[in-house]
Amino acid sequence: MTVSKNRRVVITGMGALTPIGLTVQDFWEGMMSCKSGAATITSFDTSKLETKFACQLKGFDPQLYIDKKTVKRLDPYAQYALSAASQAISDSGLDTANLTDSQKARIGVIFGSGIGGIQTFYQQSVINHSQGPSRISPFFIPMMIPDIAAGYISIQYGFRGPNYCAVSACATSNNNIIDSYLLIKQGLASVIVTGGSEASLNEIGIGGFNASRALSTRNDSPETASRPFDLTRDGFVMGEGGGALVLEDLEHALHRNAKIYAEIIGVGLSADAHHITAPHPDGLGAVLAMEMAINNSDINVTDVDYVNMHGTSTPLGDIGETLAIKKVFGEHAAKMNVSSTKSMTGHLLGAAGAVEAIASILAIQNDTIPPTINFSNPDPDCNLNYTFNKPEKKEVNVALSNAFGFGGHNTSILFRKFFH
Repeated sequence: MTVSKNRRVVITGMGALTPIGLTVQDFWEGMMSCKSGAATITSFDTSKLETKFACQLKGFDPQLYIDKKTVKRLDPYAQYALSAASQAISDSGLDTANLTDSQKARIGVIFGSGIGGIQTFYQQSVINHSQGPSRISPFFIPMMIPDIAAGYISIQYGFRGPNYCAVSACATSNNNIIDSYLLIKQGLASVIVTGGSEASLNEIGIGGFNASRALSTRNDSPETASRPFDLTRDGFVMGEGGGALVLEDLEHALHRNAKIYAEIIGVGLSADAHHITAPHPDGLGAVLAMEMAINNSDINVTDVDYVNMHGTSTPLGDIGETLAIKKVFGEHAAKMNVSSTKSMTGHLLGAAGAVEAIASILAIQNDTIPPTINFSNPDPDCNLNYTFNKPEKKEVNVALSNAFGFGGHNTSILFRKFFH
């Protein structure tokens, strides 16, 4: 089969499990109602933890998407992955029951997790300590490893194309989306199911981030704790969930008359080369990623209408990203809208990029900017139009989504309203 190596790549399906909605539609409605997903943790004992709240999934039932036997063999992060992927595949209209072998060979799965099966790792470590290694589950390793979600998705649907996960901390989802985009452009697949998931809300997950001084400790007001760009911000709020997108070669999508949500027109990747956890104070790596995304597209900086910022609500991170946007966009930085949807969902770690890509695409679809909630105290170092406290109707033709991770990983993806 002869294929072009400069194909257009579009999004034809989306699935979302978030703390403010368990479907894409509910997620959008949650953002539009300025809903906070944060609440006091009730699923385990937090008495010894500095942070006692998080953005948890509410009412999630994995058996809506996965058979009972398989659920028992999956860490929660993989349950979230399969569930979000199931939503996205169904939404895409792919006739998975009637695919030929040659069609299955052209459909890949590139799906990641920043941490993987930490719940399984924690539980099996306790068993090993209390009962010995002979009592460790035979499913321990496959439940723990971060690539197993991609494997399970391919097994469930018979997809035999490229199959793996990229891991880059909180940039994980964006890296998986970027890899998928590049592979399709190179002609190595026609369709790829991509995204990320995370399920790190347990004693060791919260305790670990507390130890690194990354989390908010605003236990008296969990719902307002994620407050990006506010002067009183004191760290991020952990979240859990998953996001999945179906990326597709445009010609393939048109041939099967698929609905098209948006097009990816540019991607960027870089490293801070600065510190294992702290972002570069001047946002130099973020600058490189955003500039790369714009430079390898066919647009100018003035064409960008909206930036979904990484915006974690940490003192240093929000300032560094703000400085980076000013450097990249110049005078246009003050004219466009930016926001952090983490103010509502919390920080979904390895799933953040996928969920925020969906938020960016929905902004384009609905010509509406999702808000940054919980703002009340101006920070003189954060002085962009962060779309505070309520959504804003505005024509959105191009949106940029940022995701950065521990280790200094920076990623940016440009989405554009689809035109033929």
